Amino acid sequence: MQLTEIAAFLGLEIQSGGEQTITGIQYNSQKVQPGNIFVCIQGEKTDGHNYIKDAVGRGAVAILAAHPVADLPENISLLIAENTRLTLAVLADMWYGFPDRKMRIIGVTGTNGKTTTTHLIKWVLEQQGYATGLVGTIHNVAGKLDVPSSNTTPESLELFALFDEMVKSGYQYGVMEVSSHALKQGRVSACRFAAGVFTNLTQDHLDYHLTFEDYLYSKTKLFSMLKKTEGFPAYGVVNMDDAAASSFINAANVPVWTYGLCEDADVRAKDFQLTAGGTRLTICYRGKEYETKVPLIGKFNIYNALAAITVLLAEGIAMEKVLAALAMAPQVPGRFELVDCGQDFAVVVDYAHTPDGLENVLSTAREITHGRVISVFGCGGDRDKTKRPIMGAIGGKYSDFSIITSDNPRTENPYDILEQVEAGIKKETDRYLVIESRGEAIAKAIHMAEAGDLIMIAGKGHENYQLVNGETLHFDDREEARNCLRKRLAEK
Repeated sequence: MQLTEIAAFLGLEIQSGGEQTITGIQYNSQKVQPGNIFVCIQGEKTDGHNYIKDAVGRGAVAILAAHPVADLPENISLLIAENTRLTLAVLADMWYGFPDRKMRIIGVTGTNGKTTTTHLIKWVLEQQGYATGLVGTIHNVAGKLDVPSSNTTPESLELFALFDEMVKSGYQYGVMEVSSHALKQGRVSACRFAAGVFTNLTQDHLDYHLTFEDYLYSKTKLFSMLKKTEGFPAYGVVNMDDAAASSFINAANVPVWTYGLCEDADVRAKDFQLTAGGTRLTICYRGKEYETKVPLIGKFNIYNALAAITVLLAEGIAMEKVLAALAMAPQVPGRFELVDCGQDFAVVVDYAHTPDGLENVLSTAREITHGRVISVFGCGGDRDKTKRPIMGAIGGKYSDFSIITSDNPRTENPYDILEQVEAGIKKETDRYLVIESRGEAIAKAIHMAEAGDLIMIAGKGHENYQLVNGETLHFDDREEARNCLRKRLAEK
């Protein structure tokens, strides 16, 4: 592709260097190949403008920067854009031939429930014969690719590459989690969404957003992006029971479907019964009632199921087909995932890492357990510190016994984090231990469990690593729990 073509599409002028044949796009100088255009992104920790020399040394022939560049070689072309991150999104969409216009992209945002909701939507669509890609916290699935995720929502360049792979593989749908970071930074600003889904909004990421108001505003951007296009219907789906529902409804300029437990919701659930094997409930829709069972545990998962059901109905799939497929939905990794080695007590691993998430899983554990609830949890380092005592208090309130331990301490001293969590729990109870080693904490919980108890290991879910002092160490809660269970069973 010629640089003049790129400049014209972006509405920019080539400041210096003249015409170039562009072979690719990069914003990481270490990945630059000869003939690439290097896009300088100003991030939280580094500034791409500092790596222009390295990019040129690796073969970049053009630079997209936010300001004039001193000492740029005469043979290197320069484009200047006010916001290079937003421009990168537009450029990536163009480079890959606008793949988001060739299939329906369903975006799901909210504090909790994004992963489960996207997996449920993908499952049901595939049961109806629609090839469906996935972008999210656990992994990205596109064509032959099935790779672990490093971010909930990738940078725009990687995102459109995934969309391109989906289109080339004949996919009709792409379902994706949309994080508040991605929305605020503009990583998804060039995406054409067919649907925006709002799950819920509770405290999270205040280390980045600083205020809850900014967090809310960033999330609503997904709905303000939804647009009516000829031959391409778009809509929003909103949890009517959430306090922030009106903000999302008001942000949308397209029809909005609602779901929840309240009478006014378009798709409503009632008469639900929670069990350790799933949930029985009645779905109310357009004057009809449908009794069904979903293999999901907890009231919070009723909302996730409702969100998925509403999207699928809006896509024109009959309720009977939706519910039949949902009844066979597989376990979502690390989301209220049972670890069963034949023991006489339950062990559950969940990704809950926010106050609301922890309260959801522990209150559900309380409802379905006749014995004690034993929790193992902590808080991540280099993240919102204000939620640490809150989560400590929640652990103490809903658990019969808690073990506070390390999560991903990152660059923080893990004992400082534990002290802040303990400040909250000791206001609720004295039935807890502090064990910094996550492996030892899980072992202690399994050692003390009795028949009928439930151990909730919260915070990391599907993750198979711990981030400690700049290192990524192998650690999987499920794997650790299985090893401890097998050891205990062998000793009997």
